[in-house]
Amino acid sequence: MTKQLGATSTTDDVLSGTRLDGKRILVTGASAGLGVETARALAARGATVVGAARDLDKAGRAITAARQEAVAGGGSIELVELDLASLASVRACSDKLLAEAKPFDIIIANAGVMATPSGKTADGFETQFGTNHLGHFVLVNRLASLLPDGGRVVVLASSGHRFANVDLDDPGFERTQYEPFVAYGRSKTANILFAVAFDQRHRARGVRAAAVHPGGIRTELGRHMGEEQLTHMVDAINKQLASEEKAPFQFKTIPQGAATSVWAAAVASGEEVGGRYCENCHASEVVPDDAVITPVSEGVRTYALDPANAEALWRKSEQLVGETFPPAA
Repeated sequence: MTKQLGATSTTDDVLSGTRLDGKRILVTGASAGLGVETARALAARGATVVGAARDLDKAGRAITAARQEAVAGGGSIELVELDLASLASVRACSDKLLAEAKPFDIIIANAGVMATPSGKTADGFETQFGTNHLGHFVLVNRLASLLPDGGRVVVLASSGHRFANVDLDDPGFERTQYEPFVAYGRSKTANILFAVAFDQRHRARGVRAAAVHPGGIRTELGRHMGEEQLTHMVDAINKQLASEEKAPFQFKTIPQGAATSVWAAAVASGEEVGGRYCENCHASEVVPDDAVITPVSEGVRTYALDPANAEALWRKSEQLVGETFPPAA
């Protein structure tokens, strides 16, 4: 009997019995947390993993054990420099990878920031929208030619997308008061919409894109949240869960948090996840935009999967970055 995968499944559960020999996979954010675990799990099954990170020294230290496991499993992990908050760095990274002309069977856009103080990227974009969305928008589109027919793109999103839809009239909070979690929500909705639009553009050749919510995990992503703020948030969630007669919230482990990423990337079929939002190792159901649900409940808002919204974001993103990415021929 096939083991049922779900919220408590780990990367090793998901990839049990799977070999990835000959597969080449790009994972951004390979210097901590989910990125390191994702790289480890895939390389341990024989994949050649290219981990992208802003700080290569930090990444090198973080993947030491994962590299040893990769060698034992027939795979490997190499690193490439990438700062998603700088389009110059994004373009330099993509130019380097394009010059090598080695295909990527899978690209996992894992890196990101959350609830940062008000700030700007090197190019003047709001930090979270610029880093989480625009950096990956340029990187993945520039590398699209390296994806062979049947390739896969996985973009890490979040249930935080339910905090806010994208605001294409004011993406930089020039006319809106900045709120860290509203900005985070906009960026995570953008991640989902990017997967929807990319999937639509490339599915004719079997390249599918999916968005993934890893769940609530204690990683460096929460560095901008104080312990008091985090405790208050968890208490509020548990109060609502109790009112619904549900069990208290529990953080996932890092291997559990990375499980849906590797499931969507290397186990699920393209038809199962293409253009979808996935969590707990399955494609999630749509919940109405006005439905009141806890941040830890499952479900994706309709605006995050809306094709027209996805196309509008794509056009706005091209305008902002000054680069055009037409549909695949």
